[in-house]
Amino acid sequence: MTAASVPLRTPRGTHRAAERLDLLRRPGWLVAATVLCVGVPPDRPASESGVQITAGDCASALLVAAAAFLLVTRRLDLPRQALLAFGPLTAALGLTTVCSADIAASMPGFLRDAQIFVLVPLAVVLLVRERRDLAIVCAAVLALGLGEACYGIWQAGTRNGASIGGQTIRAVGTFGAVDVMAMAVVTGFAFLVLTALALAAPSRGPVAVLAALAGLAVLAAGLLLALSRGSWLALGAAVAVVLVLFDRWVALRTLVCGAALLLVAVTALGGGGGAQAVLARTRSIAASAHAPDQSVSDRYNLWAAALRIWEDHPGTGVGVKNFPAYRDTYASIELSSGSETEDPVNGYVRQPLLSPHNQYLLVLSEQGAAGFAGFAALFAAILAGLWTRRRVRDPFWLVAAGFMTFLLTNFLYADMGGPTCVLTAVLIGISAARAFGLHEAAPDRPAADRPGSGRRAPWWRGAGRHGAEPAGRHGAEPA
Repeated sequence: MTAASVPLRTPRGTHRAAERLDLLRRPGWLVAATVLCVGVPPDRPASESGVQITAGDCASALLVAAAAFLLVTRRLDLPRQALLAFGPLTAALGLTTVCSADIAASMPGFLRDAQIFVLVPLAVVLLVRERRDLAIVCAAVLALGLGEACYGIWQAGTRNGASIGGQTIRAVGTFGAVDVMAMAVVTGFAFLVLTALALAAPSRGPVAVLAALAGLAVLAAGLLLALSRGSWLALGAAVAVVLVLFDRWVALRTLVCGAALLLVAVTALGGGGGAQAVLARTRSIAASAHAPDQSVSDRYNLWAAALRIWEDHPGTGVGVKNFPAYRDTYASIELSSGSETEDPVNGYVRQPLLSPHNQYLLVLSEQGAAGFAGFAALFAAILAGLWTRRRVRDPFWLVAAGFMTFLLTNFLYADMGGPTCVLTAVLIGISAARAFGLHEAAPDRPAADRPGSGRRAPWWRGAGRHGAEPAGRHGAEPA
């Protein structure tokens, strides 16, 4: 080896070491840690007002503080699109709180809405600025969903889940029966992430394909055993949209194969309690229109009460967190006084009905047309940005499009609440960042081989703003 050949190898090793150190220093890990903290079970149930501080809330506070520090020290800049999207919602929250019938009672709700719909999403927009950060956060969502699904399957198999029909076979994960729909939401988000990655990421061989199919099977089993009809409908709509956007023929083949596999899976489960509960919940979806069960009937009564509240307070509503105070005045006599949950950990708990279980009607009743306009402006900005910058071969764009479909569909029969609020806020931030073009890429064609490296660029790196592979942090990579 000649002396002249030595410098050719040293810079490459130094550059790779710098890349590894840069990966560890990325703020995306803080966002990923916040996602994983969502699965930490709370020490105590929510109070009578519905206020509950979880590990995810504490992690999100650190996330917001880190973003605020970087913003104040001018290490990061807030995109102008973010101000235009989140500004109207912030103003609407402030206006409706000031005009509340009980300002003191509305302050916790104002802080909660500001946390979930403004502060945490903006922090994610600031901290997740590169595609590698997106990959880290999506991996955390997938890990959380797989962990919850595996635990939920064990709960259903060993009868350690929540009670339904007199049997403790409902999968609830680490959230317990007091947040009976939380595991279904987390598992649904993870299913969307894995679906987008399996569709848009380049094939890595049969092992990767089998791993993706196995992961989807675990998530699907956990979601079925969660027995959440709303999550099934929302995920079905989101997956259908993702598949159609990606390729219509792929969508058709996948839906046919998925229906066949679902039939085989239910048949294979036999006459067990889990299979019977899944079939019963499935049949109840069709019966909701003409013969609703008590849960659906209560939901209809709550929707009617929320509409009546909005009709009497159309401008700014009655104030955030004030729906329970007006519920009994506007609800019919058929409404139950609360819902009942039970599991081996928390025992029997009777939970009051604190919301109409419809996010749109909740906003209209508590914040009126002003609050609804603020929320509509935020989601319209995100959807318009995603459509303008659509990249149907970009897995992160597909994740954002699928999540927005899931969320807007789920809002028809559910509202924000419980520990999954933080996870939803993070994914709103991911969708907003992708919609604002902060990770602009054109991955509709395979990434070009990096010059001089002899290896194909990672799928998550994507292309540069104008379609070319971006240069390294220190310029062109040395030979």
